[in-house]
Amino acid sequence: MSYLRTFAPWIIYAVVPDRYWMWAALAALIVSLVGIARNVRDGRPADAQLIDIGSALFFAGMTIWGFTDPHTALHPYAPAISSGILALIAGVSIAVREPFTLAIAKQEVPQEQWSSPLFVRTGYILTSAWFASFVIGCVLMIALAHDSTPRIVVQVLAFALPATFTVRYAAHIKAKARALGGQAAAS
Repeated sequence: MSYLRTFAPWIIYAVVPDRYWMWAALAALIVSLVGIARNVRDGRPADAQLIDIGSALFFAGMTIWGFTDPHTALHPYAPAISSGILALIAGVSIAVREPFTLAIAKQEVPQEQWSSPLFVRTGYILTSAWFASFVIGCVLMIALAHDSTPRIVVQVLAFALPATFTVRYAAHIKAKARALGGQAAAS
């Protein structure tokens, strides 16, 4: 559920029809700001909100751009730009040694597990999968910028594939951790 909340602005932006792109950006900005407010209220530190803050900044820019130049020739490239921004955020989170998936996972995992090598490695693997998906999605959406049906499919897959991988890989790691815990208890 945390991933859905984190990516809700991007999902909103992706599903609203192209001709309303500036309104989609505004709705995504509002959802981003509400999410940040909720995170602050819940005591979530700013460094754990990299995607949330990056989303708000991106959608603030897109909203301004959309309402000042709604018929820009760059509009067909907006999905590629959004995927590129997400790739940048994911890549920066890896580079600064704070993979964004760790912040999301920390909302569901007990604090005593946060420094576990398995937990940290899993965060890097999952964030790398999201990064790769966003990069590939960006490149494909640039190539398909003027062909909306395949572009929409790529846009959906750029989220659906890493989301599916995240769910399955996290379940695999939890099972592995339980098995290792059981082995340690038996020793």
